[in-house]
Amino acid sequence: MCGIIGYVGFQEPKGILLDGLKRLEYRGYDSAGVAIWNKGQVEVHRCEGRIQGLEQKLTKNHFEGLIGMGHTRWATHGAPTETNAHPHQVGNITLVHNGIIENYLELKEELLAMGRTFKSETDSEIVSHLFDVEITKGKKLAEALLTVLPRLRGSYAFVIMNKQEPDVLVGVRNGVPLLVGVGQGENFVASDVQAVLHRTNQIIYLHDHEFVIARKDGVAIHGEKGEARKPEIKAIHWTPDQLEKSGYRHYMLKEIHEQAAAITHTIDPHLHHGEGTIEIQGLTITKEQLKATKRIAIVACGTARHAGLVGKYLIERIAGIPVDVDFGSEFRYRNPILDKETLLITISQSGETADTLAGLREGSQRGIRTLSICNVRESTLTRESESVLYTNAGPEIGVASTKAFTTQITALYLLAVELGTLNGSLNEAQTKELTNDLVKLPLWIEKTLESEAKLEQIALELGSSTFFFFLGRDINYPIALEGALKLKEISYAHAEGYPAGELKHGPIALIDRNTAIIVLAPKDKAYAFDKKREWASTSETIYEKIMSNLQEVKSRGGKIFSIGSESDTRLAAQSHHFVAIPDAPWSLNPILLSLPMQLLAYYTALHAGTDVDKPRNLAKSVTVE
Repeated sequence: MCGIIGYVGFQEPKGILLDGLKRLEYRGYDSAGVAIWNKGQVEVHRCEGRIQGLEQKLTKNHFEGLIGMGHTRWATHGAPTETNAHPHQVGNITLVHNGIIENYLELKEELLAMGRTFKSETDSEIVSHLFDVEITKGKKLAEALLTVLPRLRGSYAFVIMNKQEPDVLVGVRNGVPLLVGVGQGENFVASDVQAVLHRTNQIIYLHDHEFVIARKDGVAIHGEKGEARKPEIKAIHWTPDQLEKSGYRHYMLKEIHEQAAAITHTIDPHLHHGEGTIEIQGLTITKEQLKATKRIAIVACGTARHAGLVGKYLIERIAGIPVDVDFGSEFRYRNPILDKETLLITISQSGETADTLAGLREGSQRGIRTLSICNVRESTLTRESESVLYTNAGPEIGVASTKAFTTQITALYLLAVELGTLNGSLNEAQTKELTNDLVKLPLWIEKTLESEAKLEQIALELGSSTFFFFLGRDINYPIALEGALKLKEISYAHAEGYPAGELKHGPIALIDRNTAIIVLAPKDKAYAFDKKREWASTSETIYEKIMSNLQEVKSRGGKIFSIGSESDTRLAAQSHHFVAIPDAPWSLNPILLSLPMQLLAYYTALHAGTDVDKPRNLAKSVTVE
């Protein structure tokens, strides 16, 4: 959501703040601003739209002060206008905010009764007034925090400056991420590590209700009652080079091509190469506790939920454990039935997704086991979960998730095999078969990506379509959902993912000559276990049924783009366009099918002229409910 960068040190802040804001662009935003000390005053400069507009406004400005803050706003309260942009300045206070204040109307009525007036429509300006009220009473910022924060309901990260304390920058968090970058003679406060990693890799992650008082020569961390806390400084091992495009036109394209390496990093810590077995390392949940799992609840949002749906097929089929998959935004509100034999799995790339965190906290309050699948170490999700399975995908900057998605599926595959081994669902030969298949996956990914040029040409033709249907069956149905989501996210095309068998139950009415149909139909066999615990095919008819669905579409004039196994000449002959993936097992086809989906979305968006890495209205990390 909103991006925050604060600086106090020995350099002019302008370039540092603008650079930090550019590195936060991937979070999504609609306006930007900075506030910098200059000649005894705090100057605020804001603009609607992109950071480049703000940078242009500041071209001739020179600032003598050595402290400042910047902000990219993703609109919640109030339209995306310059007036509503941050920072907000009220009297002595200058403030930036990420989050939502739920009781802002109640507080606003109180401030209006005091004679206070407002310039914006934001809840953030109300908080600025509350701080200014306390400062005018003679309090320091740290004292004002102890009065103001207990009055706020909602989620927030603030960075605040006070005219009465020209050398101090204060940051506070509650439910929204905020970290401190520790430098030499300079310090930073930011929403996430991307904003500061090129300047320092020494990071303090604030916990909820903690605040930092930052000066150029040091930082002090305090708890919600003002008590001093000893900071824990973490060394971050992502390199600045990992955050750059490395010659690719967009981060998204770079991250699509990083998937073979990312999946290798997901697999390697848990693979016994000589034995051909998988054993997940680093979990605090014991093997006995995993073995005792009788049911699994998966909670996630967006792309991560689609990974969870694939995980449902994998875990149920491989380990024989029933799995429910919930939207993070719905899970706790339906009063889910959870017992001591339930394992709650939460999935999030950033580890800061508000709805997923709410689901984790619901499970923790119920006293059940919790395990998170996450990419970002020291994120809120990883700190609050009982156990964590890291995807190790490296930084993902593009808003539309690619390598995070496929590494999440890979992590769920690892977990399915581990659970199946522990509870006896898998025999030794089956475990080795699944493990050996997984070892081949990075090579199959590289082979699949060789179709990129062909997919670019297909995207050029399909771009004229007015509607896109993505169809899949069985374990590949979630990939149809994900393919449609990717296309919607970055090209703004109207797209829907459906189980192919549901097409004739209504949606087929939408199909005409302007409709593009993307059919996912690898010619494999899905397996479960028979009564003797041997592999038994469950899908002899799945391929034939989806071929029947294809004919239903074709007879109504829809353009058929299919993705299937390289040996499948029949599917190729029935399609307007055909892209092949390697002949791989059912369990890994969802990952291989995802790659053409990602490239198709990318090139469709590229030809449409949209902002691929920063699509409108979207944020990389959704930190408010």
